[in-house]
Amino acid sequence: MRAARVKKVFYISVLTLSATLSLQGCPLIIAGAAGGGALIASDRRTFGAQTEDHEIQIKAAALFSRRLPEAHLNIAVFNRHVLLTGEVPSQSAKQKAETLARSVANVRTIVNELAIQGASSLPSRSNDAYLTAKVKAALIHEPKLSANFLKVVTERGIVYLMGLVTFDEGNLAADVASRAPGVLQVVKVFQYIPLQAAQKRAATIASEAPSNNEATPATSTADVQTGTVSNTSIKAQPLEQQAPAPIKNSNAAQPGNLNKQAD
Repeated sequence: MRAARVKKVFYISVLTLSATLSLQGCPLIIAGAAGGGALIASDRRTFGAQTEDHEIQIKAAALFSRRLPEAHLNIAVFNRHVLLTGEVPSQSAKQKAETLARSVANVRTIVNELAIQGASSLPSRSNDAYLTAKVKAALIHEPKLSANFLKVVTERGIVYLMGLVTFDEGNLAADVASRAPGVLQVVKVFQYIPLQAAQKRAATIASEAPSNNEATPATSTADVQTGTVSNTSIKAQPLEQQAPAPIKNSNAAQPGNLNKQAD
């Protein structure tokens, strides 16, 4: 009887965490005891980075709730890089949010995309959730991309794309997102890796057994480049009657508070 109760509690915990991550725009990294290893392995982040991303997100959200209750502020984390989106009432509040994010351990960089304006309405947030789902579906159906390498965040119709990608993958993902009806703009917040590193990781993923619950190390920190990339290779064509949304790079990344070396 006790064993059955423990098993039930475990499955409830897994489903709750999975739902939480999905609502926050995180790639799903847990799918039950049997299938979780395959999903974790197909992520270009190390298992340690995936775990710390979730911890950073929880700690920062708690800080924002206590210290900036008047703001509508969202945080997304990928490979210890933080993206801040939402609305704040003033420049000082925008800076305070960045400072609070920097106080969380193991944050590598911070991209502050907060808008100084009133909080978005509930219908606007519902539309953002709908756009996120549409963009994710479009990315899943693109055969040259893996949705597990990407994170989609939408705010006021603006789609932010995070992930560990090659230059070509980043441009293609931005192009695909820009064609989703209703998207007003696409902002690239990518970390770029060399093609050779991506190919090596793909070979590693392909060789791993589905039952393996430990992810092998992903691309080293030295392989990752955070910065702007030219959009000249994007050749967007109108989708039905709507032109693709404009694409731009994010604001410059600011240093974080990386207290220990990446895995």
